[in-house]
Amino acid sequence: MTETVVTRFAPSPTGFLHIGGARTALFNWLYARGRGGKMLLRIEDTDRERSTKEAIDAILDGLTWLGLDWDGEAVYQFARVERHRAVVEEMLTAGTAYRCYCTPEELEAMREEARREGKKRLYDGRWRDRDPADAPAGIKPAIRLKAPLTGETTVDDQVQGRVTWQNENLDDFVLLRSDGTPTYMLAVVVDDHDMGVTHVIRGDDHLNNGARQTQIYQALGWNVPVFAHIPLIHGPDGSKLSKRHGALGVDAYRAMGYLPQAMRNYLVRLGWSHGDQEIFSTEEMTDAFDLPQIGRSPARFDFAKLESLNGHYMREAADIDLVGEIKRVLPHLAAGAALAAKLTPDMEAKLVAAMPSLKERAKTLVELLEGAKFLYADRPLPLDDKAAALLTVEARKLIRDLVPALAALADWTSTATEQAVRVFAEERGVKLGAIAQPLRAALTGRVTSPGIFEVLQLLGRDESLARLNDQAVQGAVPATA
Repeated sequence: MTETVVTRFAPSPTGFLHIGGARTALFNWLYARGRGGKMLLRIEDTDRERSTKEAIDAILDGLTWLGLDWDGEAVYQFARVERHRAVVEEMLTAGTAYRCYCTPEELEAMREEARREGKKRLYDGRWRDRDPADAPAGIKPAIRLKAPLTGETTVDDQVQGRVTWQNENLDDFVLLRSDGTPTYMLAVVVDDHDMGVTHVIRGDDHLNNGARQTQIYQALGWNVPVFAHIPLIHGPDGSKLSKRHGALGVDAYRAMGYLPQAMRNYLVRLGWSHGDQEIFSTEEMTDAFDLPQIGRSPARFDFAKLESLNGHYMREAADIDLVGEIKRVLPHLAAGAALAAKLTPDMEAKLVAAMPSLKERAKTLVELLEGAKFLYADRPLPLDDKAAALLTVEARKLIRDLVPALAALADWTSTATEQAVRVFAEERGVKLGAIAQPLRAALTGRVTSPGIFEVLQLLGRDESLARLNDQAVQGAVPATA
């Protein structure tokens, strides 16, 4: 019978869900989903001082926004402390762990001596075989793994290949601190075993942990999961990823107007490839994803590529779906509440109608919203500098003279308004652009927008005429800072 694949994503809730964590979650999700398996979620909240509910909520929210669901309830590591302690007691009984009564001063002296002598093993194992009866009074022991002193520990990693450590260089590391709290090394192994995890997919900064955790598995007689340690993400210049490169929380990318499907596509291509294919539907990436296809070199974050990909997904999206995404992103924007109040059913219908033109000019939802601002702007309309420069005395007079012709139209359509403006231009002996550009400035407050006759139709008769009348006189309202 084929073993069910079980992966897990195990973030520490000490901050937001950063972009590297999101990619790790995606890789775990794709590997499990593509094999009919499960992805579990474990919140590693044992650092009680730094773990916060806000961070937990941000992680859950970020995963949900990305469309990465998990199986069953989230497991909280801190709630399993008694189980971790019980396993250590089993190891003490089996002789695979021992009590260490070294004081902090002794441990520091030991480390200094090991460094002076160039030794990789910083703990000398002095309590490894001593009788606990020799324990000094008043010292609470830590519990250490009785690690093998000779031979090798090997991890057959799905990404890094076969990696081997000499056991003589690995310490008898601590499993349970003197205050009774389990270490990360122990808790991860016990939790992964109890949760039935078959594949551990995580960043390659955990590769050395893979050796130590393998030793715990072996000491307990448990099956070692398959490891896959994926390279970290670097900035475009090859340096460690920083905030200026894109080391932000997933919530920040949502607020910048990126679509979740574009983020998934971008993240899956950070270090993984499938031939020359760049654009993947969720089904395609689920079917194609495999661990050996992940490169060993750090992936490089590229905002320009992310923007280009997002633009593609926006152009391909149904217009009504894009409006839905705008509505979802509003609570995460500084001005979101004010804009949300204006999204009446009538305004939503206008946005949907404007989408074909707007999405060709934008690469993010924020740019899309900025381009659509003319639809819901308050009167009198603020003008940017270029628009204000277009509205000369002569241009305002043309608009003032044009208003009666537009007001007289029986049908307010882009075709009817275009015909009326063309007839007016011919009568005045001016080029169409000499009227169309001031019209755009007066109706949108800027010099770029969808086609001017489309704008007239989108705004409707009453709003269009009111805006034109506002600007047909001297004293335009300057753009706010």
